[in-house]
Amino acid sequence: MKKLTILINCPDQSGIIATVTNFIANNNGNIVYIDQHVDREQDIFFMRLESEFETASFNIEVFKANFKIDLADRFKMKWRIYSAANKPKMALFVSKYDHCLYDILGRYNSGELDVDIPFIISNHNTLKPIADSFNIPFYHIPVSKDTKAEAEEQQLKLCKEFGIHFIVLARYMQIVSSKIISQYPNKVINIHHSFLPAFVGAKPYHSAYKRGVKIIGATSHYVTEELDAGPIIEQDVARVSHTHAIEDLIAKGRDLEKIVLANAIKLHIKRKVMVYNNKTVIFS
Repeated sequence: MKKLTILINCPDQSGIIATVTNFIANNNGNIVYIDQHVDREQDIFFMRLESEFETASFNIEVFKANFKIDLADRFKMKWRIYSAANKPKMALFVSKYDHCLYDILGRYNSGELDVDIPFIISNHNTLKPIADSFNIPFYHIPVSKDTKAEAEEQQLKLCKEFGIHFIVLARYMQIVSSKIISQYPNKVINIHHSFLPAFVGAKPYHSAYKRGVKIIGATSHYVTEELDAGPIIEQDVARVSHTHAIEDLIAKGRDLEKIVLANAIKLHIKRKVMVYNNKTVIFS
């Protein structure tokens, strides 16, 4: 049994769904999931479908070639076809905060995240014992203003060597430059609190506490060259009150960061995110 996930976006027009589903049927495929969305403002059609093929002679390269000729060129589609047999490889970038790293590795160890994690990169040695406890290679690559370019070259070299498909910044406290972003467009996932841009700086929870905020949150998004302004994948919030101390806000914030980042990773792994004009379409 071969299972494919197909993502499509193109100018909206009649006949797309019927043509795609007929193409799957004519290739002896069975559609087990299908969802679509039309952006009325942009007049763009989005679709995600999963299909199973039982035929032993099924050839994915032939399927892709025919899909391009018969469908993609005709409807001016942007499209991707993924095989479920190819498990994505995820690189983790961390600094000193450990809550997101522990959460991700715990989910990974229990089989909740269907990925391979070839290595963890950090600009500090602080979290190496965690990587060691999960038997994942740890690479310490220090970063300073003078060594940033060289450090990113080392990071990219490792990503290329291990065939990394996407990168997760699990509270990696460094700005990722265009050198990495250009190699992994919409494939670098970041997590941060949702106070931006209201409470910037090193102690946003302290600033929020002084203002008496009633809601705190976390946002996970793809990294772009505009800092913390990339396409949003997942968000969540929690209510707080005057009874909560700064430590309570920080604890709630970290819990949100773990959950939001984990959900964003799952959505990315399952190919449920489509990016268009710095926005995302998230399929159920």
